Amino acid sequence: MTTPQASDGLRPHCTIVPPYLLGKLAQLDDPRFEKAAAAAQQSLLLDAHLRQRRLEDHPLSRFDARPPRAHTPGESNRTISDAGGQEHLPGEVVRTEGQPDADDTTVNEAYAGLGDTQTLFWTQFGRDSIDGAGLPLNATVHYGKKYDNAFWDGKRMVFGDGDGEIFNRFTISASMIGHELAHGVTQFTANLDYQGQSGALNESLSDVFGALVEQLAAGQSTAQASWLIGEGLFTDQVEGLALRSMKAPGTAYDDDVLGKDPQPSSMADYVETDDDNGGVHLNSGIPNRAFYLVAEALGGNAWVSPGRIWYETLTGRGLDRQSDFAAFAQATATTAARLYGTDSAAHEAVVRAWTSVGVLPAENNQPH
Repeated sequence: MTTPQASDGLRPHCTIVPPYLLGKLAQLDDPRFEKAAAAAQQSLLLDAHLRQRRLEDHPLSRFDARPPRAHTPGESNRTISDAGGQEHLPGEVVRTEGQPDADDTTVNEAYAGLGDTQTLFWTQFGRDSIDGAGLPLNATVHYGKKYDNAFWDGKRMVFGDGDGEIFNRFTISASMIGHELAHGVTQFTANLDYQGQSGALNESLSDVFGALVEQLAAGQSTAQASWLIGEGLFTDQVEGLALRSMKAPGTAYDDDVLGKDPQPSSMADYVETDDDNGGVHLNSGIPNRAFYLVAEALGGNAWVSPGRIWYETLTGRGLDRQSDFAAFAQATATTAARLYGTDSAAHEAVVRAWTSVGVLPAENNQPH
């Protein structure tokens, strides 16, 4: 299997918490959440700084210096570092591959999440780490002071501790860890532009594989899974379950402070905006819902047929960097037909799902 290389495009600064949510928190004028508002303000400033720094980086510089090493395909090679509340990377190494649990829950959650992601991509799709060639999986925890986010920087996962009022620690959810690492997989394959519909697909693919990481690790079927991204991230003070719901976009939270989850679930409610790179975190709810509908129709374990279709589409030749929802929908239908046949339940489920969310026209909703 050939290994796709990172393209010469700029890698975006992809964070798990969308800027519109942090922006809402930053504008709070409520003494109950004074610390949370300050933390959100600082997190937005830090994210803006990191985003600019990423734009100034040479896109391949982080990989050029990777030293050769002995590697058995499929084996994890994890290193967890501790930033100690500072904003310097990578921090002090606190756990490496094969070492026993640390005394720090955050360290152990990061270590487990990296391993669960490696397990999904290797055992189900034959992909050896993020780049397909055994890239070491590195993470830094305790980044910044009350930093309300987590991100993949092109080389490592970075986790904040949250403000403790609105957000818990950012290692608490395996789906979030898988989500951010999946941005790396997209980076090395289709490298979808992080803008508009291609950016929303980029975000959705990370949600898809983040959910599958969590489901495989827990042994959950499609029916058993919550289909929530970031479950447990909100504290008990928030009326909400998670950052996003793939099963029912727009229902993840409904809180007097955060407001209501604004994700649309179909093209009828597509959000036209210049914010958030053209609504990449908002409109990702539409392809998220399509994937869930495929998994629901096929039953069993979502990482089997639905996951295979989405993975083969991402890593195949049917996409370009600016592929929109319609192009991706057609590509998944083509992949399903190639893998399972045009008369298969999988192909029919894919076409019906994209039709249901309004991406494909109704006349396409016919089995072939």
